[in-house]
Amino acid sequence: MPQTTMMRLGLLLGIAVGSATAAEPAKVIDVWPGKPPGETQDIGPEVTQPPKEGENPPTIRLTSIGRPSLSVYLPPKEKRNGTSVIICPGGGFNILAWNKEGTEVAEWFNTIGVTSFALKYRCPTGSRSPNWLAPAQDAQRAVSLIRSRASEFEIDPSRVGLLGFSAGGMAAGAAAIKHASRLYDTSDDIDKTSCRPDFAVLVYPAYFVDKQGQLKPEFTIDKTTPPMFFAHAFNDGVTCESSVQLFLQLKKAGVPSELHVYSTGGHGFGLRPSADAASTWPKRCEEWLASRGLLK
Repeated sequence: MPQTTMMRLGLLLGIAVGSATAAEPAKVIDVWPGKPPGETQDIGPEVTQPPKEGENPPTIRLTSIGRPSLSVYLPPKEKRNGTSVIICPGGGFNILAWNKEGTEVAEWFNTIGVTSFALKYRCPTGSRSPNWLAPAQDAQRAVSLIRSRASEFEIDPSRVGLLGFSAGGMAAGAAAIKHASRLYDTSDDIDKTSCRPDFAVLVYPAYFVDKQGQLKPEFTIDKTTPPMFFAHAFNDGVTCESSVQLFLQLKKAGVPSELHVYSTGGHGFGLRPSADAASTWPKRCEEWLASRGLLK
């Protein structure tokens, strides 16, 4: 294995091993000024579920989240490149894999100069119809919020991205695809700021296809959809057809995107290193971001 690859895997392993507890953010900010749209009852207080037996390092699983928030992770000043990303952890719309698909990812993005915001979106929403709506509303609001405070975080308002894993990938993807018609009624000046992300990274996104493997009709892609990067495993029980079908529609619309389907990796690999080639997706994502001029 090349030395540079070994160094990258070592860095990722260091992040993972050091993340048995969530890293401390620079600050935490509320996504909404009051109760989120459409909520008629209180959810909470927030619950941290006990780790599963044998997990090393353990995954922090959060649920009963009724007050969405953004945890801010800042790169060292000398490394900041102005790009930012809002991270939506997965968890089947029932929990959030907070460290494995949230804070660890934010820390990794900081190493390449990207300012990161880990999003605690509303959860659980698995029994709602559609289950992705409230999380996608939170993601759209987060994009507008961060863009409206770009000077505070020293970021470029034209380089704001969304990243999501599994169900979080659906939330991020739905928020990006449906940017032209905001998914909630505007309420303040923040909502006057665009909610369209400038790029999206979807890692094993879930639920975008129907039982026949076709893209669900509510997700219509056109030339205004932001460019996307996909990483999925062929042997993922949450079918890679979501990534493939989204990519094909982006291709038809002329939206430059990139798709990686690895032969093995299963589901929920996050960015923790393993023997599976799927664990190399962060390097491929870094290369894609660099090719688009987002790491300058």
